[in-house]
Amino acid sequence: MDSQTSQSSQPSQPPHTFQVDLRGLVDLLSHHLYSSPRVYLRELLQNAVDAITARRAEQPDAPARVRLYAEAGALRVEDSGIGLTEADVHSLLATIGRSSKRSEGIVGGIQEVRSDFLGQFGIGLLACFVVAERIRVVSRSARTPDAAPVEWTASDDGSYTVRTLPDAARPEPGTTVHLVARAGAGEWLSPERVLTLARDFGSLLPYDVRVGEEAVTDLPAPWDRPHPSPATRRVALARHCHELFGFTPLDSIELDVPLAGIRGVAYVLPSAVSPAQRATHRVHLKGMLLTERAEQLLPDWAFFVRCVLDTDSLRPTASRESLYEDETLAAVREALGERIRAWLTGLAAGDPERLAAFLSVHHLGVKSLARHDREMLRTMLPWLPFETTDGRLSLEEFAQRHRVVHFTRTVEEYRQVAPIAAAQGIGVINGGYTYDSELVEALPSVRPGTVVAELDADTVTAHLDAVDAAEELALSEFLAAARTRLDAVQCDIVLRAFHPVSVPALHLDDRSARHEQARADAEEQADDLWAGILGSLRGSAPRARLVLNHLNPLVRRISSLGDAELIGTATESLYGQALLMAQRPLRPADTALLNRAFIGLLEWATHGDSAYGESADGESANGEDGR
Repeated sequence: MDSQTSQSSQPSQPPHTFQVDLRGLVDLLSHHLYSSPRVYLRELLQNAVDAITARRAEQPDAPARVRLYAEAGALRVEDSGIGLTEADVHSLLATIGRSSKRSEGIVGGIQEVRSDFLGQFGIGLLACFVVAERIRVVSRSARTPDAAPVEWTASDDGSYTVRTLPDAARPEPGTTVHLVARAGAGEWLSPERVLTLARDFGSLLPYDVRVGEEAVTDLPAPWDRPHPSPATRRVALARHCHELFGFTPLDSIELDVPLAGIRGVAYVLPSAVSPAQRATHRVHLKGMLLTERAEQLLPDWAFFVRCVLDTDSLRPTASRESLYEDETLAAVREALGERIRAWLTGLAAGDPERLAAFLSVHHLGVKSLARHDREMLRTMLPWLPFETTDGRLSLEEFAQRHRVVHFTRTVEEYRQVAPIAAAQGIGVINGGYTYDSELVEALPSVRPGTVVAELDADTVTAHLDAVDAAEELALSEFLAAARTRLDAVQCDIVLRAFHPVSVPALHLDDRSARHEQARADAEEQADDLWAGILGSLRGSAPRARLVLNHLNPLVRRISSLGDAELIGTATESLYGQALLMAQRPLRPADTALLNRAFIGLLEWATHGDSAYGESADGESANGEDGR
């Protein structure tokens, strides 16, 4: 007999059943599945609403009401739902994970209307143990009116009892849940807290829900209420936003996606926010609040709005505190993005004042959208603001003024070249801010014929007038002394003539030069091993350039000095002034150079053989009479 036959002839063992530690499961729910004990009330409301929905599927005229009665340390919740028989109690309430909304044949008629239920995960009443040490359920079935009411009582130690009750205990079909608070959780069952939670979770529920005599539901939803005019509607929605989110919006955007079963509103934030900040939204599922922190509801570019909406199509996660990422959510995200995009287009076409007010705060969000949406870029061309050498202009206006649209990729590069480029008649856009360079480069795709060119140090230098060769040759000793002094900071000297005359020197470099400079600085400060590695990475990038303005009187006077040491000190001063003018961050070597130049000038001013910078004609270097 082979081993397979031997194994198959062994007597079969009865299956084992998992033993569940209810207290451990309650701890898991309270510390890991649910964010707060407050969700217990949502579970109670959810079960009550689902029971009413199930009954109305069979009896459309059945009453639809939920009542909550809170007192010190105890809570009673009554509903007019479908109720349970004794067999249902044993099958559903006593079996962890079982749900009447998921199991066919347990509750007749429920499977057919399952999509109308709020709950889908069968945890249900178990969540109440987060705040209660004992749960008592009294229920009477609407399907079998002759069946006696049944009582199910459970403790958090995992034990429960079931018994039938006289008809007087529950004359009408439906269910009553009694909770007794566990030690330290009584505050969660206080009348004030129960009313607050019930209104927070259930304000949009379709049935009559009350805490004592206080109404919980507030229908129709704020976005579905009629108003005499668009202006009064905006005022009413602004008031709702302030009550809900704590801010008065710049505007409100209707969110109506019938195919996805979505109705709601997006509120435009009144102040700018970072694109990296995750926007959170308030989502109701079939009227019940699902979450106040939905993060994936809108496209990333729509970070300037906060939404509140109701849906019947999106799926909740197991905790029912967030949305399940699936194809439906992706489609809804795209549809809501289209609504916001349409709102922007409508403002551009018909309400430029409101659009301008919006863009003054949230132009970054629109730029983010326009990067990937050419039609939106075309629509927003006359409106999106950019920093340019002509002032703050839209791309459309700037392109009309300049045959070639020059731009820089960094703010540093723009600050280097902007004053000089403007004086030479070169229009430049600062592309160093978020998304700006991408949009400038996309300009020809929506404005055919537009020429876009990146402006770098070489381009700027090429636009500056060369100095007469004879004059430059005459200054060769001066230039050699200046180059020698700036060699320590990896900077070359170039002589040009340019406007404005008031600018004595211009510091120019490009990204490759800055990278090489950073590498050299790191190599200088590293240990031998790391210095060797960095040395092997040495590139052939061009060095930074200090462009001296031959038209500037101060530069002319410095070039006429005969003392090489004084020329070096003056050149270092011009270098430092050019860095400061471009608002460049100073490296330790630059700071040391500036300090040395400052001290050197003081030394020459106070101890030199002649007054500081005094030239042969008696004038000082700053152009004043030296006497």
